[in-house]
Parts: sequence; structure tokens; C-alpha cells
Amino acid sequence: MHNPHTNDESCGRGMRGHHGDFGKMGFKPPFGMMAHMHGMGGPGGRARRGDVRTAVLRLLSEAPMHGYQIIQELSARSGGSWSPSAGSIYPMLQMLADEGLVTSEEAAGKKVFSLTDSGIAAVAETADQPAPWEDAAQGNTGAAAYREAAGKLMPALFQLGKSGTPDQITAAIEVLNDTRKKIYAILAED
Repeated sequence: MHNPHTNDESCGRGMRGHHGDFGKMGFKPPFGMMAHMHGMGGPGGRARRGDVRTAVLRLLSEAPMHGYQIIQELSARSGGSWSPSAGSIYPMLQMLADEGLVTSEEAAGKKVFSLTDSGIAAVAETADQPAPWEDAAQGNTGAAAYREAAGKLMPALFQLGKSGTPDQITAAIEVLNDTRKKIYAILAED
């Protein structure tokens, strides 16, 4: 039986087969980086479940919205530091509906969510706290800035792996090896 997770040519696909083309050099991203690159948590990393819950409720207290609007608003209000994925927003909306905090209705082919009376009461409990998107916008230093910088590097590596010449790839390898050594030197500092 063919194992789709091997790089054998028996299916006639090789590296282009089951997992897409990662370039001439067969570049595959480090574990976890594909999730980061595809917006699962965004440059600022993943938010805690309570943050997502509070953020969704606070946004819906301003106006009814559909899931995609919530994602766009959180990204805009955090200055791009927090771009939650549909995989975190839609399950949260379902959970809030199950708890009776939000209700939904179809409008223009989309499910638009709004707060129930219980949802309004839940928002009132967090009114004295900063909004989660404010924390994300302010947190764009330290660990968040580090993740953002690493995230910005990955598309360049993917592009070079896909379309770089052998000379460009060799030059990039030198830069990456030098960078790795410098990072370890930073770790060795007291």
C-alpha cells in the first residue's frame, strides 16, 4: 500500500504529490510554521480562549456581525497583531450560541450574530477591563514582535526555495547559517 507521507516516486508525484510543491530544493517549513503562515493566530500568536470569547462578545455589543466581519475587526483593531482564524472564531460563536449568549439569523446569505440579554450581561461583567484587541496591539513587542519577525522571514524563504537560482540558494544558505550562529551567540550572552 502506498504511504502518502513518503517521498517515493511510485505514485508519479514525488514532492509535488500530496503536500504541494515546496520548491526546487524540496524545502519544507519547520514544524508549526505552516499554521502560522496561514493565519492561525496571526503574527501576535494565538489568543487564549477567554480572550477570543471576550473579544467576540465585546464586538457584538457594538453591532451585529458575521464571522468574517469579526475576524476583520479584530485584526484592524489590534493593528494587525491579532488575526484570528475562522477555526477559532466560528467554534466560539457556536459555543456562545449554545450558552444562549448570542443568536444568529440569515441576512444576505450569511449568518449574522447578535447578543441576547444574557450576552449583554456577560459583556457588562468585562466592561472595566481593556478590550483583548488593545492588549494585542500593545503586545507587539517582545515575544509578539519576535514571532512577527520570524513570520515575515518565512515567505521570503518559501519564495527563494520555489524560484531561486542555485547561486541565490547558496547565498541564502550562507546568510541563514550566519544568522543561526548569531542567534546562538545572543543566547549565550548573560
